[in-house]
Amino acid sequence: MEQSRPPLPPFTRPEQAIEKVRLAEDAWNSRDPERVALAYSADSQWRNRDTFLTGRAAIVAFLQQKWQREQQYRLIKELWSYDQNRIAVRFAYEWHDEQLQWYRSYGNENWAFDERGLMMQRYASINDLKISDEQRLFHWPQGRRPDDHPSLSELGL
Repeated sequence: MEQSRPPLPPFTRPEQAIEKVRLAEDAWNSRDPERVALAYSADSQWRNRDTFLTGRAAIVAFLQQKWQREQQYRLIKELWSYDQNRIAVRFAYEWHDEQLQWYRSYGNENWAFDERGLMMQRYASINDLKISDEQRLFHWPQGRRPDDHPSLSELGL
């Protein structure tokens, strides 16, 4: 039996959903595909842009390729809505490609969780915007976003 990943559904208070979103953000900012994949059920279904995945092995392979391509990745997620076993988030992340062109990628995700708090479904819609180095807003050292760093709303995103 797989371990649970609190907080567990049903999400009935905003604090529960906010904590779940921050835990996801922290994992993604680690850029450790194995760590990230542990938050998903063994048969988790994803749609990421135009890519459809099923299962942890596919998630790990996808993330390994993603973070080779998207260098200096820094992400902020923000709760949009929640109810029972579902959470919707909006997010933005900054990264650069091999030619050092910076991007800010914006998107929305819809999540559904099983009773153990593992994500069964993740549907992500994402758009990329080229930005200059001067337009970057996410400057913390690689890893977890500091608690005092502004949120997406505070940054006007």
